[in-house]
Amino acid sequence: MKKFLAIATAGSAIAVATPVFAQEDSTFTGPRVEAIIGYDKVKAGSSIDDIYDRNNSMDGLLYGIGVGYDADLGGVVLGAEAELSDSTAKTRFRNGEMQDFGYGRVKTGRDIYIGARVGAKVGPSTLIYAKGGYTNAQLKAIANYGDVDYGSKFKLDGWRVGAGVEQAISTNTFAKIEYRYSKYEDAKFDFGDGGPDTHSFDVDTDRHQVVAAVGMRF
Repeated sequence: MKKFLAIATAGSAIAVATPVFAQEDSTFTGPRVEAIIGYDKVKAGSSIDDIYDRNNSMDGLLYGIGVGYDADLGGVVLGAEAELSDSTAKTRFRNGEMQDFGYGRVKTGRDIYIGARVGAKVGPSTLIYAKGGYTNAQLKAIANYGDVDYGSKFKLDGWRVGAGVEQAISTNTFAKIEYRYSKYEDAKFDFGDGGPDTHSFDVDTDRHQVVAAVGMRF
């Protein structure tokens, strides 16, 4: 996890320190903000599937917002970015059995991502890019007693990599589509109501997302 935090920090420093070298007339230079929507799938990692011979998962609609800053250095475009998203994915009963990959009955909560990207222009208005960074997500436990909904949740730390294509629509607007994969290997359990978090424990959870976004540059 620490190495991906270092990558994200380095990417941020590069993007902030180099705007004077950026091409002023580039379509891919400057701050940006975007709205995101897509498909979200959370599942047990390979080690869990191998042990229990199962492939349980939950999926749903992802939605969120992102911000970033890009600098066109001529041959490459470097950028720093951050994202806040949520999802409708939750465990369900199927064929009389509940989906379960180690967390019990849960639904997804907020997901925070901080990272960097590097891209190459394949035309004056088209950019292909790869990205990577740190992600911190929540899984909310689905538990209640009567009318009381308990606020316990899992806090997951991990890393994310992905790739995508961005297309300029006009000088200040763009659309993009990307795939990203997240791996969560550390977790804490929050008991809620002011209770203490557990110590960190190991997990093996994968996340696959295909998203589309539209945004503006300033």
